[in-house]
Amino acid sequence: MKAVLVAGGHGSRLLPFTRYTHKTLLPLHKRPVIDYALDTIRRSGIKDIIIIGNQFIEQISQHVGEGRDGETIHYVVEQEPLGVHHAISLARPLVEGSRLLVYFSDNITTWDLSPAVADFSAATESPGCALLCREVADPERFGVAVFDDDGGLSDIIEKPQSAPSNFAIGGIYLFDESFWSRMDSAYRDKGSDFSISDVNRDYLRDGKVTLHQIGQEIWLDCGTPDSLLEAAIYAKSGQLPINDEKVDE
Repeated sequence: MKAVLVAGGHGSRLLPFTRYTHKTLLPLHKRPVIDYALDTIRRSGIKDIIIIGNQFIEQISQHVGEGRDGETIHYVVEQEPLGVHHAISLARPLVEGSRLLVYFSDNITTWDLSPAVADFSAATESPGCALLCREVADPERFGVAVFDDDGGLSDIIEKPQSAPSNFAIGGIYLFDESFWSRMDSAYRDKGSDFSISDVNRDYLRDGKVTLHQIGQEIWLDCGTPDSLLEAAIYAKSGQLPINDEKVDE
């Protein structure tokens, strides 16, 4: 298993702060956003991590460094924001042929990925994809789950004007080795309208999706000033712990 931490784009929702620094280096109380994302990845057991970033990638590398003992971290520069397909494809030479955790850097969660990653990694047959689902107040901002009469996942609709449910899917995904061919095919079909939900729907059509509902665990999208403030309040209260050394008072 390898992890791709996608931290590209301009961070336009967080301007003017992202004019001078990368959005993942903005603070949540005493630690930058990227520390929480990396902690979730590390707790999952994955030790090979590729970080995709924009012109501020050097700031990230100065902060994160070469990683911990036994870890391998690669940094990949996204010269200009050309969409999700382009950003993820930049990691392709480093990860193709491996099963993947694709983690969009805005996401902060307390959900423990390690059991899902362990099952996914150990599967002898291609496990398809695993998606995380949580209940949200504003589902129109996300890929939204559509459930059939038996409660099974039947479709995923990207940012619908009228949401069929309030269960969001997005931000953190596990993909098997067929991910690249599925993503390329979906991108050829959708072009500039492509989203990662198109890949997930392809897996769903083949009956190759495992859905994990995170229940009462925290999951935040830190891509706006309001959500960044909300996450900082959680961090200050100790509800977003990081499993490493403490920062000095």
